[in-house]
Amino acid sequence: MRLFSRYIASILFLVSCGVTAAPVPNEDRVDIDLRRTTLIVKDIENSLAFYRDSLGLEVIYDQMIVTPRDADFASADKVRRLVFLRANDTFVGVLGLLEYQKPVKPTLDLAGRHFDTGTTVLVFNTERLEEKLAKAIDVPGARLLEGPELITYPSYDGSGGIRVMVTSLTDPDGFTIELNQLQDTLN
Repeated sequence: MRLFSRYIASILFLVSCGVTAAPVPNEDRVDIDLRRTTLIVKDIENSLAFYRDSLGLEVIYDQMIVTPRDADFASADKVRRLVFLRANDTFVGVLGLLEYQKPVKPTLDLAGRHFDTGTTVLVFNTERLEEKLAKAIDVPGARLLEGPELITYPSYDGSGGIRVMVTSLTDPDGFTIELNQLQDTLN
């Protein structure tokens, strides 16, 4: 518990100094990494307009995957486009976008399913909330749900709080996004 408390204290200190992400110290690491979250999307170009062009993630991988491997589009059984985007780390926190082009997969209706059990919420922190939000909700299919609203979350140790400007929206495929801006910490 002391290691966890020390880790939380270091994160709160970094947040108060304006740092928004930090690796876990070696002595506090666990034996598993969350490498990537992949979203199955209908139109990868529209998704790139949202995540790359509006939010500012950087493309680090963009490949067509065909089965069989040496087939062209016409003779392939399966054709998929897979794109990886990163924020500030190429090892963890990578977002994958996968579009099935052949055969086309059916689209799930996520309307109204934003904070229900079983839904996913992707949380992004930025120092330029207003600018990124304006661009994001301009992408066809994206929609503002709530906010921006100032919320104070309790600190991990209960001795203070973290003030965050919180905004909820959907991406073009209906996935729920929180686009937040850290304000300050309260002691």
